[in-house]
Amino acid sequence: MRFAYADPPYFENGKRLSKSKQRYLGLHDNPNEYDSKNKHYDLIDSLMSDYPDGWAMSCNPKDLSWLLPHLPEDIRICAWAKTFHQIRVNVSVQYAWEPLLLYRGRDMRHRRPMTRDWVSCRIAMKKGLSGAKPEEFYSWLLDIIGYENGDEMHDLFPGTGGLHEEINKRLSGLM
Repeated sequence: MRFAYADPPYFENGKRLSKSKQRYLGLHDNPNEYDSKNKHYDLIDSLMSDYPDGWAMSCNPKDLSWLLPHLPEDIRICAWAKTFHQIRVNVSVQYAWEPLLLYRGRDMRHRRPMTRDWVSCRIAMKKGLSGAKPEEFYSWLLDIIGYENGDEMHDLFPGTGGLHEEINKRLSGLM
């Protein structure tokens, strides 16, 4: 099967990321393009046409209101609950979770062990990129989409390379 994962620059963060000391530009050519809702819609359209077996996309919780009308009805909203996260000083309710939009994936009824539609783990630390996902997130992502050895898994925004590392662990049996 052929799957994809997209973790684009979140809406209205592209310009900030392109100017940051984290050198996001070295990892993605035009992060400020994603300051446009239409660029996110284009990404979803591309995922739908190029990855009919399944795909997953991370997004900001505050963007769900405008993303959901553009998504297929059978999209699943899964959650990464962050046990340790960035504290935003002037925000009364902290953002301590992140949606993972899941479309299809391998149908694995009676899966043992079962996979939940949420994972709870801390953020990635010292990865050199804002928004980098931790190893536990990538392991959960591969489980939830039903990835098996021999499948294709395209990381459309590879960032720190964490998904590729997790796939290599599975291939070498180091899980």
